[in-house]
Amino acid sequence: MRKKILIEGMSCGHCVNHVTEALSEIDGIKNVNVNLEEKYAMVDVENNDLEKAIKFAIDEAGYEVVAIEEV
Repeated sequence: MRKKILIEGMSCGHCVNHVTEALSEIDGIKNVNVNLEEKYAMVDVENNDLEKAIKFAIDEAGYEVVAIEEV
C-alpha cells in the first residue's frame, strides 16, 4: 500500500536526501519519493504498522511529520 507523508522543515535538496535516507532505512518501506516543492514523501509500505517508525525516523532526521495519509 502507498502512504503520503506530509513533512515540515525541508528547504533544499540536502533535506530531500536526509528524508529519503531516513525512510529507506525502515524495514518494510520501499520506493521512497520525496517532493521538496510540495513537502511530502510517497512510500510503499508492506503493512500499516509502520507509522510510528516513520514519525520517529523523520523526527530523528530533523523534520516534522504533519500527517500520514493512505493513498
